[in-house]
Amino acid sequence: MLSIKATLKLSDFRQVLFENQQLEISEEILEKVTTSFSFLQNFAKDKVIYGVNTGFGPMAQYKIADKDRLQLQYNLIRSHASGTGKAIDPLCVKASMVARLNSLSLGYSGINTSVLETMQQLINRDVTPLVFEHGGVGASGDLVQLAHLALVLIGEGEVFYKGERKATKLVFQQLSIKPIEIKLREGLALINGTSVMTGIGIVNLIHAKRLLDWSVCCSSMLNELVSAYSDHYSSELNNSKLHESQHEIAKMMRDHLHDSHRIKNRQDHLYRETSTSEAIFSEKVQEYYSLRCIPQILGPVLATINSAEKILIDEVNSANDNPIVSVEDQMVYHGGNFHGDFISLEMDKLKLVMTRLSMLCERQLNYLLNSKLNEIFPPFVNLGKLGLNFGLQGAQFSAVSTTAENQTLSNSMYVHSISNNNDNQDIVSMGTNAANITKTVIDNTYQVLAVEMMAIIQGIKHIDKLDSFSNKSIEIFEKFNDKLNLEKEDFPLYKSIEDITKSLKENDAY
Repeated sequence: MLSIKATLKLSDFRQVLFENQQLEISEEILEKVTTSFSFLQNFAKDKVIYGVNTGFGPMAQYKIADKDRLQLQYNLIRSHASGTGKAIDPLCVKASMVARLNSLSLGYSGINTSVLETMQQLINRDVTPLVFEHGGVGASGDLVQLAHLALVLIGEGEVFYKGERKATKLVFQQLSIKPIEIKLREGLALINGTSVMTGIGIVNLIHAKRLLDWSVCCSSMLNELVSAYSDHYSSELNNSKLHESQHEIAKMMRDHLHDSHRIKNRQDHLYRETSTSEAIFSEKVQEYYSLRCIPQILGPVLATINSAEKILIDEVNSANDNPIVSVEDQMVYHGGNFHGDFISLEMDKLKLVMTRLSMLCERQLNYLLNSKLNEIFPPFVNLGKLGLNFGLQGAQFSAVSTTAENQTLSNSMYVHSISNNNDNQDIVSMGTNAANITKTVIDNTYQVLAVEMMAIIQGIKHIDKLDSFSNKSIEIFEKFNDKLNLEKEDFPLYKSIEDITKSLKENDAY
């Protein structure tokens, strides 16, 4: 049981999202939230507090009568549940709920404890609200997306439960879940925040780490296939540059390849005396960049992932609604903690490096499929009859097309602010859009990497000396070999691509 009582880490999200770890709310948190609610209730009696006794956004100048205050919260939730487009992946919605629960648990929001308790039940029972991709501009937070979450918490709207889209009311009745109580400003506290863009970002981050590991794995196996030299991933060469992430990628390659019998030592080949007498060297002097520059290309990817992790985890553990209730100062502060610029920028950066990773995979794939480049494998690593069979020719088209889409999607959302809300929101983050597009780029990258993995498996079959490979490469080969039987006959490859993509997404490389 994971307790919401301290700083959440990325590993906590992995446990909840991928291992179905249950959440509990500590008594300490419940007391803190109750104290915050009681303070705000008393403090707001004779003061103007945004969202308690005023309208919202550009209508904040309108005073709300005491008798209408609770209806105001319901009106806010219902009116802003106006999302469009595709439904957000339930896993991302679950991550968003964990992020929102944690933020509200900090005691800066002035809500009653029923909000936490109902949200906890939804998370633990895998009931995920229907939330749409389009709607939020990421300035007053994820207003539209979080309104769909809030709509479910008041017992309305729709949810996904056991793979089916159902009316919230029916699922709540089935599971004996009670809607939250609206007592003061629960509507505003729920929809004013960055939790959806952050939740999607957390899932993106977990997959980005997994993709990076798989890319290192494929890059290492590719070096083995062509019997590359070892010096380009050596500690001696890479430590002469000061980037720690480059050192780490090189070390991952060394760990993967340490027991390989296929990697060449330059001293045993081109540094021997007889080699200098050749007019044209029989052995290749250096590999192509897509083989030789892995630490330098993937090092920045790792550095960007690490930076994004710090920013996202800081956001998860922050109060990101408005206003902020400080029991300690006996004060309510108005401002813009709901603004999503931090997340938007990190998603743009993550999207760029994931696109770069897909470009590396595509170039490595091209090298394997082009017999004139590698001078080792038949065209398209075709293990059938040349001319009659086609190998991975068709699959390359899909990989190239998908990589091209990633390149187009890599345009920044962070700089695409559009003023709206009667110009009250005159500069916005577009953080939710940035997170959603990054998710698309990541999904695309898995598909490109799946085709590269297919080519590597075909290449190992062509070499037909499995025991010459490293133990790690043998393990990977055996994992994927049965998913691709393309030695004799051509067949539609889309199911194999789907199957390998799914396996990459669900399993760690290291």
